[in-house]
Amino acid sequence: MVQPHPGLGYAMVAVAATLFAVNGTVSKVILGSGISSGQLTAVRCAGAFIGLTLIAVAMHSRSLRVRSGDLPLLIALGLGLAVVQWSYFFAIHRLDIGIALLIQYVAPILVALWARFVFHEPVRRRIWAALALSLAGLTLIVEIWHGGRLSGPGVAAAVLAAISYATYVLTAERGVRRRDPISLSAWGFLFATIFSSVLAPWWSFPGRRLDDHVSLLGNLGSTHVPLWVLMLWMVVLGGILPFGLIVSALRHISATRAGITAMLEPVVAIVVAWAWLGESLQPVQLSGAALTLLGIGLAQTAR
Repeated sequence: MVQPHPGLGYAMVAVAATLFAVNGTVSKVILGSGISSGQLTAVRCAGAFIGLTLIAVAMHSRSLRVRSGDLPLLIALGLGLAVVQWSYFFAIHRLDIGIALLIQYVAPILVALWARFVFHEPVRRRIWAALALSLAGLTLIVEIWHGGRLSGPGVAAAVLAAISYATYVLTAERGVRRRDPISLSAWGFLFATIFSSVLAPWWSFPGRRLDDHVSLLGNLGSTHVPLWVLMLWMVVLGGILPFGLIVSALRHISATRAGITAMLEPVVAIVVAWAWLGESLQPVQLSGAALTLLGIGLAQTAR
């Protein structure tokens, strides 16, 4: 049994949230090149499965062994992984990324409600206050009252992303009690690859386009890089590493706390959008970032 180190768990989630935030802009560039959300999900899942499996084999090949009793949990984890990625990619292709993230980050509330009323775990009042502060901050960050580029299918996909993200975190929290994080993630991505390949077979990905040079848009618009570089970033730094960190963190902190800390993602995403895409940072958005960070800090002080 691993001795929990909460500080390490929070740091893992913070790094994962930062990588996810950068990957959101990277993915938007890829989607803008004509790659579909289904194709992007299938390739990301397949790439993450291969990478995590190689890491597991190098570390301890026997860790990949699985008992029949573990299969339902691993299948559920894979389904959650596949759905959360597809729905997120679908949403950010049809909505402003801030709006999509605001809807997706209803997930920590769903996690806290599930923990309290289904698992009957104690959720302190300070956690609820932290959730309220963080969500209020996210609302200010994306300036929801301006409407944005709203799309019915995009909103529906973002809601699905929230539900599937909460499902993934809760399932992974149970999974790390039985398996190490790397093998758990490898098996999860195997089933995610199977599920995503039903809708968009990864082998049908237009491989001939990987050498295409695409613009990075915004302040980097004059820079063109091969599509395969962006895809590699998405798989390794936007998939294998952050998902592995999230699962590993669940050995040290609860799913509720991990969900709240992951709210760093929209805060970092807005800074990335400002630096990369040239989007403006308004005082109200900076205030929202401060509120979100305050909420995350409050959650970390609750025993």
